Amino acid sequence: IVSTVQSNGESPRIDLLPGTLDLIVLRTLETMGPQHAYGIAARIEHVADRSIRLNQGTLYPALVRLGQRGWIKGTWQTTENNREAKYYAITRAGMRALAEETASWQRSAGLVNRLLTAEGE
Repeated sequence: IVSTVQSNGESPRIDLLPGTLDLIVLRTLETMGPQHAYGIAARIEHVADRSIRLNQGTLYPALVRLGQRGWIKGTWQTTENNREAKYYAITRAGMRALAEETASWQRSAGLVNRLLTAEGE
């Protein structure tokens, strides 16, 4: 099963491996500090150079999962537009999980890269 992220029409649809969106959300919160869901999605889309577009059906389940694991915490606050929105912040447990998951992702990506670029021996 993959988490589907819709493209902007300029490139093929991108499928993220399970857990990848969670890792990206944690990194976004570590980098940006507390953000509401729209801010998280906008940051991810910007860093991805608009090659992925997150919709509510993709992002909100990730936020719920991360909250249930205790990796993020949500609090209601007033936005810059004077609206109430839930702001999410990474917790200490989330910081530890981010470090562990990042290391695991880098090991896995390195292995796959080695296998894909290996010449016949």
